[in-house]
Amino acid sequence: MLRNKVPAVTALFWVTKLLTTAMGETTSDYLVKNYDPVIAVIAAFVVFAAALALQFAVRRYIPWVYWLTVLMVAVFGTMVADVIHIVIGVPYYVSTVFFAIVLAAVFLVWYRSQRTLSVHHIDTRAREFFYWCAVLATFALGTAVGDLTATTFGLGYLASGILFGVLFAIPGAAYRWWGMGATAAFWTSYVLTRPFGASISDWLAVSHARGGLDLGPGPVSLALFAGIVVCVIVMTARRPGDPADPARASVPEGSPAA
Repeated sequence: MLRNKVPAVTALFWVTKLLTTAMGETTSDYLVKNYDPVIAVIAAFVVFAAALALQFAVRRYIPWVYWLTVLMVAVFGTMVADVIHIVIGVPYYVSTVFFAIVLAAVFLVWYRSQRTLSVHHIDTRAREFFYWCAVLATFALGTAVGDLTATTFGLGYLASGILFGVLFAIPGAAYRWWGMGATAAFWTSYVLTRPFGASISDWLAVSHARGGLDLGPGPVSLALFAGIVVCVIVMTARRPGDPADPARASVPEGSPAA
């Protein structure tokens, strides 16, 4: 039995998750535009695979290992999503439906195998495997949905960011006041972090002609990375026994952090 290998779902968790999804978008854009795209994708895959292997190798939650893995899911996943649409030519509405089915299948198999989808009990290899499959699927779905609204539906990046920011907040409110299940609220918000964060980072980075502030993907990525580093340092600095420490906190099933 492993110790729970994922962080507690606190405000800092959501801030860090949004920063990683935002950085994944701009970092992917920067790499493929400034370096050979094939080399960039291969390099991103190697780092992603190494980070995931390291995450599986450790026996407890280690902030920098976990968030490095999440960040590389964002960077490499964005590249894959771009290849699916730009190179292969799959429409965003098709990929949205496809990845929604994939995510539903992951949750179904996970629940039938483990009888829970709770992130408080990622304490066996099987649950850890299902958890990361779900993370990958949520990212893929969120990517497709974000691109669908920003480009296919013509909302643009800022409007899409505002839309997904509102949608991101709804599950938390639904849990607190309207009786939505904690686990369902968590995973719904988790999917929405990707289009929310990526839309905002795109708006900051892209040119004025594309509706953005034209700050550039490089500078935006560096600023986001600095924010991630600060968040990870704060998480790492928490003392053993701190109730907010996700590796030691014992949280009942069905709590807000589920």
